[in-house]
This record gives sequence, C-alpha cells and structure tokens, in this order.
Amino acid sequence: MMTMTSHWFFWALLSAVFAALTAIFAKIGIQGIDSDLATLIRTAMIVVILAAFVGFAGKWSNPLHWPARTWQFLALSALATGASWLCYFRALQIGEASKVAPVDKFSLVLVAVFAFVFLGERPSLREWSGIAMVAAGVLTLAFKR
Repeated sequence: MMTMTSHWFFWALLSAVFAALTAIFAKIGIQGIDSDLATLIRTAMIVVILAAFVGFAGKWSNPLHWPARTWQFLALSALATGASWLCYFRALQIGEASKVAPVDKFSLVLVAVFAFVFLGERPSLREWSGIAMVAAGVLTLAFKR
C-alpha cells in the first residue's frame, strides 16, 4: 500500500493547484510590464528557490556524472518549458486567465498523443474518451459563437 505522499495522484493534484495559482498570480503580476521580461524574472526566482530546496534537502548530486542522453533530453525539456512559459505569459497578458489556462491544458491531449507515438503508451478506450472530452472542453472554452 502506497502512502499518500508517494502516490502520483497526490503530487499531480498539487501540481494542478499550483498551476492554477500560477495563472492567477501571473495575470496580476504582468500588468504593465513586458511578459518576456516577467518570464525571465520568474525563472530566475525559480532557480534560486529550487537551488535552495535541493541543497537543504540533501538532494544534490554531481550533474557532470550524468549520461549525455540525460543532458540532451533535459536541454530539450528546458527549451520546451521556456517556449511554453513565454507563450503562456504572452497569452495571459492579452487574454483572460479563465480562457488562456484551459487552452494551455490542451497539453494534456498532446501529451497523450505524444506518449502514444513516442513512448509506446497505450491508454484504454475509457482513457481516450476522457482525453477526447478534455479536447472538446478546450475547444468549447476557446471559441466564441
């Protein structure tokens, strides 16, 4: 039996809560400033906070000993994250948070498709149905009559 703190759903739910707060805090915080500069400042803050967390939690290991493949995919992930954040902040600056955030969550649909194609994951029919409902919900929220 897994404890709640090691269960993936607990951490995924917390991620969703913090992602929701991110949209609200960012929408308020980027008023009157360039969204790209705001993304840079936010990223610098994240680096400082995470460095302190990793250090104090004793989780540091020498990254120079990591395989090249790890570095390559972390770099690709960083590029994708940076591009996502820049686009997200730009969208938040010009759009409503209640519309931008759901469209951003279309990533759920894309993750399922990419995981199917690239990782060989095979969601069940029930799971594909849920993914299709998310896609339909995103489209419903994104487009006005």
